[in-house]
Amino acid sequence: MQFLANNWMLVLIMFMSGALLLFPLVQRRSSGMQEVGNVRLTHLVNREDATVLDIREAREMSGTKMVNAIHIPFSQLKDRIAEIKCDKAKPLIVYCSRGQRAIMAGATLKAAGFTQLFNLNGGFKAWTEAGLPVEKL
Repeated sequence: MQFLANNWMLVLIMFMSGALLLFPLVQRRSSGMQEVGNVRLTHLVNREDATVLDIREAREMSGTKMVNAIHIPFSQLKDRIAEIKCDKAKPLIVYCSRGQRAIMAGATLKAAGFTQLFNLNGGFKAWTEAGLPVEKL
């Protein structure tokens, strides 16, 4: 007990760092999204008629996106969600630059009625590093 009283700041830091480590796990579970890699994404698009949604901001685009992806920046997603014209029961794959914002977008898309939500693990960076096809804007 005396240790805790003498080192309360260290104990506080320990609990805070633990909470920060658990936050991404809790966020993933609450988003309702599943993680997919490049191979699974390709399978979903080719065999299950999945829609791909690019939520990168305009400044991140660098002139390319995945082939046939719908582009709606994350900052505008709530206002422009009606532009995603696909069957809400079919797979919707969301990607950003590295994968973190796509998880946050999951809650918005889930609330809009999309039932099969997927996040591209590693985002667009992982896609391009694997040498997979992109389309120029």
